Order: sequence, then C-alpha cells, then structure tokens
Amino acid sequence: MSARIFPKAFQLTAIAFVAALLVVDVVWAQQKFPIETKGEGQTESKYTQQLAVDVGDLAGHQVRVVEIRRTYSEETKLSIKGVRVKESWLRGLTDYVNGSGPARGYTVWIMVDGEKIFLTWDSVSQSEPTAAGSRRGSSEAVTRISGGTGKYKGIRGLLRDSVQFDTDPNQGYSRAQTKGEYWFEE
Repeated sequence: MSARIFPKAFQLTAIAFVAALLVVDVVWAQQKFPIETKGEGQTESKYTQQLAVDVGDLAGHQVRVVEIRRTYSEETKLSIKGVRVKESWLRGLTDYVNGSGPARGYTVWIMVDGEKIFLTWDSVSQSEPTAAGSRRGSSEAVTRISGGTGKYKGIRGLLRDSVQFDTDPNQGYSRAQTKGEYWFEE
C-alpha cells in the first residue's frame, strides 16, 4: 500500500466508524414523551374500599389499605401516544399518624383501547380532620411506569404526582396532577 493510500483509507474507515456510531446512538436512544395533566377530564374519583387498623403504639397511628377508582371523560389530557386513559384503579397502603405519613402502592391505567399500563408509587401525605370525621389533605408522590399489556408492554416512565384528597366514604375525592415522561424499551 502506498504512503498516500494508507492515510486516505484510514480517514475513510474512521469516518465510516464515526458515522456508524452516530446511527447506533440514534437507534439506541429512547425517545421520551411528556405527560402533564391537571385533572382535566377526570369525571369521578371515589374511594371504593378502605380498611384502617390502629397500630397501638401512638395515638392516631393507623395502617390502612385503600382502593380508589378514577374515571376520565373524552376531555382528559392523560394519554399515551394519543390513546387516552379511560379509568384508573389505585390500590395502596398508608402508615399514617393522625393522617400524615408515608404511603405506597400500585395503579392500573385502563386505556380506551382496553390495554392496561402498570404504575408503582411512593408518597408522603399530610392531612387534617374535617367536621365530618374524614381527613382532608395533600400528597406528593413519585410514580414509576413499569409496563403494560399489548402495545404498552415495554413502556417505562417517571412521574411526579400532586394529589388533593378527602377520605370521606360518601363525599370523598382524590384529584391528581401529574407531570413527567415516558418511553418504550424494546
């Protein structure tokens, strides 16, 4: 190989290598999509089940299992790739002293196409008693999207939720504002 051909061949190989790395990097990069909702289109939020048990170590210390069903109208902005969330089921555990403390649980989003998306969350809540005997307050949560069914199988994401709530079994509510992003893993 002549002295002139070697540097040109090296340059062409180096350029091809760098170009290949750029293409691979673009293919491997996961496109991220934003999620942001302020409760638009949420038509109902109801505590469907609750069971609270006194711990006995401190006054007001209870562990609780809770289930909340939320439904969404066609105006909801809570959607994944243009497919909106029709309803959600939240099931969780709280460890509260006088209505404040940590909680963790799971949520299932049921999409209008019938598929499901699974979420896991951890939160901290604080609340005060109401005249009706319920607790009214707020909760801040970090939520991880961990998968789904069908075309949502590889979905992942990270969300931050801010929730206003009242635990009254008849008039209670739970309104969430959500902001974050999701992506799909292959």
